[in-house]
Amino acid sequence: MDGFYGERIIPGGDFSGNHIFVTNGVIAFDYHGYSIRERLLEHHRRGWASHGAGWHCTLERVDFDLLDTAEVNRRKMRGPDQYLWDPVPRAVRFLGRIEHAKTAARVLAIATGPSSSAPGVQT
Repeated sequence: MDGFYGERIIPGGDFSGNHIFVTNGVIAFDYHGYSIRERLLEHHRRGWASHGAGWHCTLERVDFDLLDTAEVNRRKMRGPDQYLWDPVPRAVRFLGRIEHAKTAARVLAIATGPSSSAPGVQT
């Protein structure tokens, strides 16, 4: 969708918790579905912080090809051909089950509406 870009959560120090999602800066989409971006970040931070005191991270815009194994390996991640089964067909099936425009619009309305403190909608 227009205006969306990849963003990566990079754990600080020796912590685990790498995660990539797409966002337009207000809403986000990952394997959970659509949500308000800040709620996704808080969910991720809270989850990883419960595994290690002092967990922290930085955010970085994805400026590399996620399907290029050498590119993702340089960033300490696995490439698609390094999983037991090819994840690309599974991702395509997952993406095909979602009404992206409709769901994104609904979450955006919640995020920018008069009661924008409402919980995120994940579909």
